[in-house]
Amino acid sequence: MKRKAYKYRIYPNSEQKEFFAKTFGCVRFFYNKSLTDMNEIYKTTGKFKNITPASYKEDYPFLKEVDSFALCNAQLNRNTAFKSFFSHKTGFPKFKSKRNNQSYTTNNQGSVKFSSNNRYISIPKCPRIRIKKHRDFEGTIKSITISMTTDNKYYMSLLVEEEAELMEPTDKMIGLDLGLKSLIVDSNGHKYKNHKYLTKSENKLAKEQRKLSKMVKGSNNRNKQRIKVARLHKKIYNQRNDYLHKLSKKIIDENQIICIEDLKVKDMMNDSKLARNISDVSWSRLVAMLIYKADWYGRKVVKIPSTYPSSQLCSICSYKNSLTKDLGIRKWTCPKCGSIHDRDINAAKNILSKGIEILTKDGTHPDSLFMLGSLDSSSKKPSLL
Repeated sequence: MKRKAYKYRIYPNSEQKEFFAKTFGCVRFFYNKSLTDMNEIYKTTGKFKNITPASYKEDYPFLKEVDSFALCNAQLNRNTAFKSFFSHKTGFPKFKSKRNNQSYTTNNQGSVKFSSNNRYISIPKCPRIRIKKHRDFEGTIKSITISMTTDNKYYMSLLVEEEAELMEPTDKMIGLDLGLKSLIVDSNGHKYKNHKYLTKSENKLAKEQRKLSKMVKGSNNRNKQRIKVARLHKKIYNQRNDYLHKLSKKIIDENQIICIEDLKVKDMMNDSKLARNISDVSWSRLVAMLIYKADWYGRKVVKIPSTYPSSQLCSICSYKNSLTKDLGIRKWTCPKCGSIHDRDINAAKNILSKGIEILTKDGTHPDSLFMLGSLDSSSKKPSLL
């Protein structure tokens, strides 16, 4: 059994919008208030105290008016943020802002139901919300996340537990080199375009943002212009996301083993000359899509350490050419074997070779993956089901 999220557009009426706004506010209030109080307690006692929603309901009775599961999930999210901080995975938990997308999560205790015609859904404390159910699913709904974007649109994400959907195994494997000129260059020599959605829209975006900056804060016209800017940002996001989904699905459909570099994107973003382009190309999002889709469909993604010099090695004889550290060199000839290399295709071939080497060292022979097409993710080393 696996858990999969299904996202739908919803159209709440004015009463439901008011309930959502109240819940968003209460969740944000509890999260920020408890974060502040836990900080103060730690400074005074040197220990962290787990603060629950119940401890605030007497002093702040408006918390009783919203879904209690929403507050409990906010508590869980806060605790998870602290655990990540203490394990040095992330920075200190940040306060929630009402200027960003608003959301809350509730649980299904048998109260989540669709209407007979699938046009309405009922959730705890909020019955009959109009929904655009554009695709069906089979399985049990575990939780529901309601969100409102900055362009004032509402969405509902259903986390569903369902049977794993494994694809037929294939004998193909591929190495992927991520770049800026081409989004992906694979070991078969195919190059996938970087569409640069943000760059293409930056003039229009700058024009609308200039209009917004000149308007009076709090005015209706400024709010309309804010929504216009938010919708333009959303369009860019949707264009990029759609392309990445289609591309990642194509790669997963065609290959059993996908080898890819484990890029340190956060460190690369410190380069002011490349940060905007790296943000636009969205490598991290693409890699995340490949990983979770591989998990759904019984494929395998192998991450190659970022320290591996894939661009410097000859994929034929393994000669290391340090001159290729210069990113301006797009083609080069190996001094040892005389092979002529396209920089990116050669790197993708080396990434594939290194991925196979890593799998073999971990005790998983690639041929076994081709035969069964599935891995046991619960074990430390890859093993067959």
